[in-house]
Amino acid sequence: MTLALHEFHDGLNATFTTINGMEVVNDFGDYLAEYTALQNSVGVLDLSFRSRICLAGADRQKFLNGQVTNDVNKLKAGEGCYAALITAKGKMQSDLNIYNLENELLLDFEPGLSDAISQRLDKYIIADDVQVVDVAPHYGLLSVQGPKAAETIAKLDLGIAIPQQPMSFASVKSDMLGEIYLMNQPRVGGSGFDLFVPTNALGAVADKLIAAAKEFGGRACGWRALEIARVEAGLPRFGADMDENNLPPEAGLDKRAISYTKGCYIGQEVIARIRTYGQVAKALRGLRLPDELKALPSRGEKVFLGDKDVGYITTAIFSPKLKANIALGYVRREANKIGTELVLKTSEGNIPVKTVELPFA
Repeated sequence: MTLALHEFHDGLNATFTTINGMEVVNDFGDYLAEYTALQNSVGVLDLSFRSRICLAGADRQKFLNGQVTNDVNKLKAGEGCYAALITAKGKMQSDLNIYNLENELLLDFEPGLSDAISQRLDKYIIADDVQVVDVAPHYGLLSVQGPKAAETIAKLDLGIAIPQQPMSFASVKSDMLGEIYLMNQPRVGGSGFDLFVPTNALGAVADKLIAAAKEFGGRACGWRALEIARVEAGLPRFGADMDENNLPPEAGLDKRAISYTKGCYIGQEVIARIRTYGQVAKALRGLRLPDELKALPSRGEKVFLGDKDVGYITTAIFSPKLKANIALGYVRREANKIGTELVLKTSEGNIPVKTVELPFA
């Protein structure tokens, strides 16, 4: 699926890639400069490749509360939460950013999953007044991330107060641009905002945001820079660092995405049992790799404690901030204490690996 702003980005010398069949801007020719902008000033990203569906109908809030791990019932209009959608066995189907709009619930999640998530929700709509609508064709998603994100948003002069709390949001209707939603959504730690913009106004808003970002030393940014910043921040991504084989607590989502006081939801018994009886068998960890590696390990490469297979790599990068090779990965409970020395077995030979705290320091 091609980005609505493909020609716009092409005019900025973008290179493209695909994720789950969706077109993504990989970079604009200098991913390190884009990464630096995200860290030190501000970066503007087109995240319109992500999935977006809305739930409408009188029972939408009660219904979704019975489907996800976090407490949707308590959300007032203008508030949101992060949650996981799991099976009856507790395994993840997706993570979700959920926003309570005035007449709808908006779900923002990883690309290429709209059909699967819509089908999962439809399956459980029996007598509920709930409709599932794919809104991605109608609304694009622009993201402004970095220390100067709020100042960049202010330059748009939308006429709304910038939401201060993470996952809170505000909206404004414009005769020229339509209705725009502004979400407080830090995607790599620090400060960040998402704007859901009508598709026909997307190019105009993107142009204004990039011009505003440049006033603060920022620029348009792509996927490659965002991924580096995400991994440094220790934030797992569904499809890369967590998938349908993972329980949410394994990925460290228990503090951010799970309510232990809400009512029943699908998979709750498994999550409650984990909390009652102790740790999960494996958990996401930061891994420090040697600086002299010729090639970074691929997803799925195994780590060992002695001769015992105790885990695997999910995402490995070179960190410009740390000037070091780092990775996210899962390590079994008996070997994942911070500071544990492990071994990555590769065609180059045995490579030492050390477990470290997240986010990477």
